[in-house]
Amino acid sequence: MLHRARITGVGVSDDTLSIDLEDGRTISVPIGWYLRLAHGTPAERANFQISGAGYGVYWPDLDEDIGVEGLMLGKRSTESAASFAKWLKNRPT
Repeated sequence: MLHRARITGVGVSDDTLSIDLEDGRTISVPIGWYLRLAHGTPAERANFQISGAGYGVYWPDLDEDIGVEGLMLGKRSTESAASFAKWLKNRPT
């Protein structure tokens, strides 16, 4: 069983998503693993909520939800290309 630690901090740059955990670990993955984050503005990326009792992060402006367990397992977004294209097409400009 995977030991999950709660999220204590979130950082998003143009290249990397970094999640700080309560046990002292930091998980960093390429932002390109999550296309909505990659296409978000700095303001949209900065507007997040730690959710799921501390085991997830939600970006309401981007409708992106990422769980700590998936990050720990190295899982990328599973959003289909069609779903992402539809989201991208409907984004406000």
